[in-house]
Amino acid sequence: MIAHFSTVHLRDDSRIRSKMMASLNERYPGQVALLVQDGLGDEKDEAGYQVIDTGPRLGRIRRMSLGGWKMFCAIIRFRPKIAHFHDPELIPWGVLLRLYGIRVIYDVHEDYPEAVSENYRLPAVIRKLLPPVVRFVEWITTPFFSAIVTVTPQIQARFPKKKTVLVRNWPRVSEFHEPVDTPMRERPLEFAYVGTITLNRNILGMIDAIGLLHTANAVLRLAGDFPIESDRVVVSKHPEWRRVNFEGWVSRDGIADILANTRGGLVVLKPVEHEMLTLPIKLFEYMAAGVPVIASDFPLWREIVDSVGCGVLVDPNKPEEIAAAMRWMLENPEETETMGQRGRAAVLKQFNWDNEAETLIQTYESILGR
Repeated sequence: MIAHFSTVHLRDDSRIRSKMMASLNERYPGQVALLVQDGLGDEKDEAGYQVIDTGPRLGRIRRMSLGGWKMFCAIIRFRPKIAHFHDPELIPWGVLLRLYGIRVIYDVHEDYPEAVSENYRLPAVIRKLLPPVVRFVEWITTPFFSAIVTVTPQIQARFPKKKTVLVRNWPRVSEFHEPVDTPMRERPLEFAYVGTITLNRNILGMIDAIGLLHTANAVLRLAGDFPIESDRVVVSKHPEWRRVNFEGWVSRDGIADILANTRGGLVVLKPVEHEMLTLPIKLFEYMAAGVPVIASDFPLWREIVDSVGCGVLVDPNKPEEIAAAMRWMLENPEETETMGQRGRAAVLKQFNWDNEAETLIQTYESILGR
């Protein structure tokens, strides 16, 4: 039996549920389960595995203590052969599970020390002091884990080579419509952003840009949630908020429908160091849907966008550049559609989940001794 667990991520997190759980359930049918902590109750996924709710969502401090204890007890009752966790705050509980004889995998979704140092919600002194603590905790607990799963080569390099694998967060192509559903010139004058919405992820820059686009019917379509209430309040008061269609949280099918009817996908994150070294899943989801991208001109991202020819690169700190890229796409629908087709072809050939799933499964096979 295999258990994935998280006290932070939503039960519908695309990396965990749409990719990892789906692939593992195909390989080990009836032997996998997902344990979450959101108060929404248990459910049975349509693929047949169980999603188990271990309690209501708690505030950060209580989640790390009481929430972690509840999750630990649930895993012990479940008694899996492998427990695969997704939150750095669960590291102590992962160590305890290993002491109880359960094989444990730590899934590192991002460079957490860097993420902490740039988290503007934390006091400045904490942002300075906490990163080395996180690095030390990850380093000293690594021997307890059977494997470390990472998402980028930069993160992979921080952990022991012998037990660390790279499982990149490429999209599942089957989740997205063929790009020929609606020709580009017939689509609504919409540009889409899908994902977590925060000031750090440049939501104000995106809204500024749509305001600078002097095309009356052009709108910004947002699909995602505001994890920070103060950010939502600031954004809702923006004078160009009237040109935003805010969808809120949307299912995977809903995202596919949005991307099948947009002129371009936005991934214009601010130049924050740890963001510049990540490969955002939304970039590849846009490509998988045949949608041309407007992306921040970061060196790592430029390698992909330029080599594939799937979009336009901009300075994310300059809304006028984002607006100019939007304007070009509206005025050149044939070239824009070709960009989208190139992106789709690149995902079909290289940037897709199937290859990553095989790496993940081989890791499990090695741990299980098969």
